[in-house]
Amino acid sequence: MVNSWIEVEFEELVDYIQPTKYIVRSTDYKENYKTPVLTPGKSFIKGYTNEEDGIFKQLPAIIFDDFTTASRYVNFPFKVKSSAMKILVPFCDLINLKYVFYAMQITDVRSDTHKRYWISVFSKSHIPLPPINEQNRIIDKIEELFSDLDNGDENLKKAQNQVNAYRQALLKYAFEGKLTEQWRKENNPEPAEKLLEFIKEERQQRYEQELKDWKAAAKEWEKNGKKGRKPGKPTKLIDFAPLHQEILEQLPPIPKDWEWIRNNDILYYVTSGSRDWKKYYDETGAYFIRTQDIKTNKLEIENAAYVNLPENVEGKRSLVQKGDLLMTITGANVGKIAFIKDEIPEAYVSQSVALMKPINPKITPYLHLYFQSDVYGGKMIKGLVYGVGRPVLSLENMREAPLALCSFEEQEQIILEIESQFSIIENLEKTIESGLNKSEALRQSIIKRAFEGKLVTQDPNDEPASELLKRIQAEKKKYQEEQKKLRKKAPKKIKKMSKGLSIEEVLKTSDKPMLTKNVWQKSKHKENIEEFYAELKKVKSKVDEVKKGTQSLLSLSK
Repeated sequence: MVNSWIEVEFEELVDYIQPTKYIVRSTDYKENYKTPVLTPGKSFIKGYTNEEDGIFKQLPAIIFDDFTTASRYVNFPFKVKSSAMKILVPFCDLINLKYVFYAMQITDVRSDTHKRYWISVFSKSHIPLPPINEQNRIIDKIEELFSDLDNGDENLKKAQNQVNAYRQALLKYAFEGKLTEQWRKENNPEPAEKLLEFIKEERQQRYEQELKDWKAAAKEWEKNGKKGRKPGKPTKLIDFAPLHQEILEQLPPIPKDWEWIRNNDILYYVTSGSRDWKKYYDETGAYFIRTQDIKTNKLEIENAAYVNLPENVEGKRSLVQKGDLLMTITGANVGKIAFIKDEIPEAYVSQSVALMKPINPKITPYLHLYFQSDVYGGKMIKGLVYGVGRPVLSLENMREAPLALCSFEEQEQIILEIESQFSIIENLEKTIESGLNKSEALRQSIIKRAFEGKLVTQDPNDEPASELLKRIQAEKKKYQEEQKKLRKKAPKKIKKMSKGLSIEEVLKTSDKPMLTKNVWQKSKHKENIEEFYAELKKVKSKVDEVKKGTQSLLSLSK
């Protein structure tokens, strides 16, 4: 560390303010409203509110996510989304808050345990403190260098948007029939209605065979004295009415030999995973596919969870196989889709992921592309999503979604032409992503050099940091005395008797471990998470806590 610098803890420079008074009451956000609602995470601005009270104006400030340790520097009035954060403010004007903020970006604190981090860990972390003039020079230099990087990032993101627009234009061109227009003239494929007849026959034959196999298995089960579970009867085939004329008139154009049908017409069955499989989580076993494993319209199984299943567990119908199609049906990524192109180790879907099994797997790659189109399949799915805050897509909705069907031959030609273009698009996307990652790495390098004293030159005429700290401590004392006076003046709140449940009472309502977050929401402390954790600390001898990845499960000790 530089000689004129000293080491201090974050809590020597900033105070924390609980966000309770500044939480937005309504999430009915609109762009023309004045006050931004913030979160320290990637989204930052959740929306804008017209609420005029409870606006935080003690600026500048840092908002700090108490669970993930993400942070944002803020220099405009705001409200917040939740209580799961701290608002940090400097004790006095002798502290450059941007310097503190950048120090936080390179402070290495593990945040993989479900707990509050500011008071217990982060505030006690050490940072180097240079003279105030040098802090200002460091920030000026960082922002100068970051400005150049921002310009580069802006160009890369613009290119990223253009690549995505090209992808969507290509999909639109394909599903309105223009991509294969010349091919159709030269090859004269069969009309889609012929393929639909073939698929329906195949569907019926498959069902009859399953029925026959079930009867034989049931007879064998009876012959063996009805030992074990009785074989399950195949589910009856579900048929939907054809699309009404008024719906057809609202759908985008397709060639005359194509057919608008319902997704159900080409599926043998659709299902989703069973509830409560979290109790089977393990370090090894079968893959358990969740929404986060299908973020980019493909399955990324590397970080999937594992489940170790009992032999006769209900829900093995959600086994994933080659030729299947998976779609997310809850949450922000609803409608993302993955095609299981190759053989896959034993894997099952969670209740937030739908599993579609086409009657003939030859159609699956076509469906995978179709549901990625913002004008065709993707738009159909989004139009069926319901729910505010946490969007949901039902299995019935998925079945009834309109599908533009063409012959197998033309499907293969569409896939061939799109995939040749997609390989170019994916290479471009990788190049852009690499550029953005390099930019982020360079930012971290700049900040690291700054806090090693290597970004700007030291000035021997600057007031030493040790003297600066003495002045900060004097101002901090004044600040704390002033806060104490304000608290005394504030009218005391009459605490009402809570009719809610204690932590133990909440846990008694379930015979299975509960997520910590769910216990909090069902307890009498749902409006104040600090009180929740205070009670949890008191009853820790009566409660067992189990970690599952980044989540924490609570249950009463036995």
